[in-house]
Amino acid sequence: MNKLASVCAGLLLLLSTSVFAEENAASALEHAKQAVTHGKAGHTSTLVEHAKAALEDSLTAAIVAKGVAKNHIEAGSKELQESIDHGTLGHVGKATAHAEAAVEHLKAANK
Repeated sequence: MNKLASVCAGLLLLLSTSVFAEENAASALEHAKQAVTHGKAGHTSTLVEHAKAALEDSLTAAIVAKGVAKNHIEAGSKELQESIDHGTLGHVGKATAHAEAAVEHLKAANK
């Protein structure tokens, strides 16, 4: 009986971590999309805020993600960091371009 409980608990943990990664990746994608929208409107500070939120979610998702999804999440995280760096310097065009690249990676990770 103890072994059965341990196996069930282990399976639930594995299932919950993949759901956790998916939720954070989806949240990162939404924030990244908002960063792009605000970047195209020229709102650099709001772009940076959304890019930071997206980066936080993507880094959390990358911890538990696996395989190709993990690679895309990590690549998206790098693009988000570039977006934050350029946005902080006031380079809205470059920041928006990096946010767009992050969106593409995060979309690929969420497939």
